[in-house]
Amino acid sequence: MAERTIAVIYFAILGIITTAFGIADILVTAGSGSFAIGILEIPDDLFRGGWGGFIVLSAGLFYLSGIRNFENIHQFSKIIMGSILIWIMAGCDIFAMITESIPGGEDGSWFNTLDGFLGMYAPPYAPAVLLLPFSLMVVYYIFKRKQDI
Repeated sequence: MAERTIAVIYFAILGIITTAFGIADILVTAGSGSFAIGILEIPDDLFRGGWGGFIVLSAGLFYLSGIRNFENIHQFSKIIMGSILIWIMAGCDIFAMITESIPGGEDGSWFNTLDGFLGMYAPPYAPAVLLLPFSLMVVYYIFKRKQDI
């Protein structure tokens, strides 16, 4: 019972933060400007900010709607879907970081130097990349649920 309560609180907090990031993505895109503070950067492009914000917002709403009756498989599947949406957006952001780090600058060579390559992976990061490690907790509950059956 205590573990269930911890899981509900964990996914409720994750849902609130994810929803806030999704709303921030959409608002920054609507304002036509990028936002960066600390390790967080919200891009202003329409695909990543607008559609990506909608997907992150949907993930947060899935988390929040799935915590109501956590033991029910249908409610738990909402939490899984929220995590999958985060994984998709974080995967796209990580893939974009990788592909942007390979070529050199406009005046440089075809390939980036080692320092330039590694420098592309320094913060700030998009919201989905920051949420990625926290969304992986659902894997633990999937395996735990499988063992309980």
